[in-house]
Amino acid sequence: MAKPDDFKFSDFTGTEKARIVLLAARMGWRGMAGPEVDISDLKRKAERIEKRAERRKNGK
Repeated sequence: MAKPDDFKFSDFTGTEKARIVLLAARMGWRGMAGPEVDISDLKRKAERIEKRAERRKNGK
């Protein structure tokens, strides 16, 4: 069961959803190159978007 402070994909704005989807696709393309390819920069970008949406939802 989800906690009240959890957020869902529907909590993102349209722009944030599009950016998350594009970042996930870029991570996939880089991942196909092999396990030695670094995707940490794309993960950090996605985490920043998630944190922004969480702050907006929680009103902080």
